[in-house]
Amino acid sequence: MKRLPKGIPTILFLFFLTLFSLKSLAQNKDEQAIRKILQSQTEEWNKGNIVSFMSGYWQSDSLLFVGSTGANYGFANTLKNYQKGYPDTAAMGKLSFDILQVKPLSDTYYFVLGKWHLTRTIGNLNGLYTLLFKKINGQWKIVVDHSS
Repeated sequence: MKRLPKGIPTILFLFFLTLFSLKSLAQNKDEQAIRKILQSQTEEWNKGNIVSFMSGYWQSDSLLFVGSTGANYGFANTLKNYQKGYPDTAAMGKLSFDILQVKPLSDTYYFVLGKWHLTRTIGNLNGLYTLLFKKINGQWKIVVDHSS
């Protein structure tokens, strides 16, 4: 059996370690970008700005939002439903997210699980959410939102 020259196993080990580290670093950047989107959404909601809150969503007729009224498609429809359900800052309250899991599914998809809470003078609301993020043209966007 032929042996590898001295030092080759160490070089291979370092090569694979570097590859793994680079992939992990890219995932960390992606996760940070997704967390930043959720942070921005929280800030915009708490300012009473639903339109800016929606910037985290995919502006497409294929956006899927699943809530208490069932499945609804489309960015414009989702925005309209948010505006109808939360017509003023009293109804909107103050939003907070408790992110339970951010999990890469591939290079272009991430799954997010969390809890949402609205603190309101007219009565608090809370629930759970699952989000599917997709990297579109280099930016992460929510393509599926299931909030209950």
